[in-house]
Amino acid sequence: MTETTRPVAVVTGATGGMGGAIARDLARTHTVHALGRDADALAALAELGIEPHAVELADADALAAFGASLPRVDVLVHAAAISGHVSVEDADAALWARALATNVIGPALLTRALLPALRAAEATVVFIGSGAGTKSVPGSAVYTATKHALRAVADVLRIDEERNRIRVVTLAPGQTDTAMLRASTPEGSYTPERYIRPETVAGAVRGLVDLPADAQITDVALRPRQEIARL
Repeated sequence: MTETTRPVAVVTGATGGMGGAIARDLARTHTVHALGRDADALAALAELGIEPHAVELADADALAAFGASLPRVDVLVHAAAISGHVSVEDADAALWARALATNVIGPALLTRALLPALRAAEATVVFIGSGAGTKSVPGSAVYTATKHALRAVADVLRIDEERNRIRVVTLAPGQTDTAMLRASTPEGSYTPERYIRPETVAGAVRGLVDLPADAQITDVALRPRQEIARL
């Protein structure tokens, strides 16, 4: 395939461990547009032929402008997220606003901006969810609420866009060896050998993207081989 005939993929959170692995895997067969915050990580992706975009998910105007720049998108992966083990008691308004903007509102607005391109391609949209999206996590009200909300966005999008043949899936990995998990794990108890590798999540995304056109998978729970916590 030439650059003009390759399918197009958009990956958010591409400067993180999970999003970066997804972007690199899709780049084998797609023209990938990678959205992220880390300039050095974006530069490293650019060296692999991936198109880097320093776009803030809380910037609605930037998302609209980016969406308008792409006439066709075959794959959209929402991998960006912020975490934090914060309870209702400890979470202030600023934390709620930041988490909702990154984990829920940003993905919804980016999808909205790309809808014409997604419809043109009968695309696959993958929302990276969490076990926290189906079962509440004690002491983690903010993250749990946003992941519940993100799954609702995905489910309604699937219903609303069925007539346009857009496939929508929530892929919910369990504990994955990323900087985000490391930051939220008590010091001394981080055991990377027990966690899912980011490349394994990328492989699961690849399977969803390569699914034959006559079917869709709507919900996938990807768990560590040996359970750490049943969420």
